[in-house]
Order: sequence, then C-alpha cells, then structure tokens
Amino acid sequence: MSADLWGWALLGGAAFAAGLVDAVVGGGGLIQVPVLLEHFSQTSIPTLFGTNKLSSIAGTSSAMLRYGRAVRIPWRVVLPATLTALMGSWSGAALASLLPRAWMQPLVLALMILVAVYTFMKKDFGHVETRPLRPSDRWRAMALGLAIGCYDGFFGPGTGSFLMFAFVRLFGMDFLRATASAKVINATTNLAAIAFFASHGPVLWPVGIGMAVCNMLGGHTGARLALRHGTAFIRQAFILIVVVLIAKLAWQMLAPML
Repeated sequence: MSADLWGWALLGGAAFAAGLVDAVVGGGGLIQVPVLLEHFSQTSIPTLFGTNKLSSIAGTSSAMLRYGRAVRIPWRVVLPATLTALMGSWSGAALASLLPRAWMQPLVLALMILVAVYTFMKKDFGHVETRPLRPSDRWRAMALGLAIGCYDGFFGPGTGSFLMFAFVRLFGMDFLRATASAKVINATTNLAAIAFFASHGPVLWPVGIGMAVCNMLGGHTGARLALRHGTAFIRQAFILIVVVLIAKLAWQMLAPML
C-alpha cells in the first residue's frame, strides 16, 4: 500500500472510530485529533481543529438523526441549551486566542475526577428517568448551554461527557435520552467552531470531507449500538471514556515535569 493510500486509510479509520465512540458517549476527539496532529505535523493548529470539526459534525449529525427516530428528545430544554451553546461556542473559540488553554487543565481534570467518582459510586445513576421536566428547567438549560458551548469553543476535551452528565444530573434523564440530547448541542457547537476556524484560516476541505464520510458511518453505527444495548452499555462506555480523559489530561500536565 502506498504512503498516500496508507495515510487515507489511517485518517478514515480514525474518523470512523471517532464517530462511533462519539455517538455513544462523546470523546471522539481523543481518537481523531491526535491522528490529524501526527499526520499533518507541519500544519497550523487552527487549520487542523477546523478540519476535525468538519469531520465531527457529520458523525454527530448522523447520530442525532438516528437517535431522533428512536428517542423522544426533550426539546423544551434542548432547544434553549442549543441556542446559548451556539453563542458560547463562538465566544469560547474567540477567547482561546487570548488566554492560555493550560489554565483550564487542572480545573477540567478535577471536574472529570468528580464526575467519574460520582457516576461510579451511584450505581443507578442514569439507568432510568428520575423526574419530569419543569418550566424552570429552561433557564437551567440556557445556563448549561452557554457554559458548555464556551468550554467547547475554548478547550473542548470531554464536552460530550460533561453534557451527558449534566443532562442526567440536572434534569433527571436516563443515559440514552441524555446521549440523544447531547448530540443536538454537539452538532451546533461543531458548526459554530467550523465557522470560526474557517473565517480565521484555511480548512483542509478534501481531507475533512473524506473523513466526514467515515465519521458519519461511525456515528450511525455507534447510535445503533447504543439503542440496541441501552443505558447500561452507555453508562459503562461513559465511565471508560471519562477515565481515559482523566489519564490524557493528567499526562499532559505531568509530561513537561518528567
């Protein structure tokens, strides 16, 4: 296999795996971004991040449509959260050019550890819906969307996992509805990030579109797996991804000291 074909196979495989993982529990960027950084080591970071988002939005949208046909999405909280997440994502992306992202690592690491411990200790967390939605949840959803959108635009790792945890914890959803709801917001923040990165530098459109096809197939496959195996499967995948994120963030913080 030639170098070019091997490169495309690697990028396509990473995009498929990222779409599959992201559709179930989020965290697809853990797979896709390192491969892009390794394969295009001389390309600017904004260009690679924009390319990553172009691929990711295809898988997220595919999963969102698949979930939408099978799961009742609570639009009364998802729509307000989506609108504020759109604004927050653009603001966060702009903020990223002004503040060092390293400031976020200790805080995010601590939050991820708390999320992992809480989910592991509460064995019934996310297995069933615990309460109906209330009118006041719209305002909580708007605050959540703004905060998550800003975080996604500014830093990004674990956005899907934070969203799922918040939907279960704040609104009493089960993991399946939380996953379906998170895909709507993820698609919106990805779109905002693409618009920002495309307006601030070139995006590798042929690469991004090729990866988008693979990511879309992975997203559809991941959504089917989640729907088939239910909340217990998603909960286990959620804990696994959160642990991987904790390890990744801890390594990024400690590596310069070693």
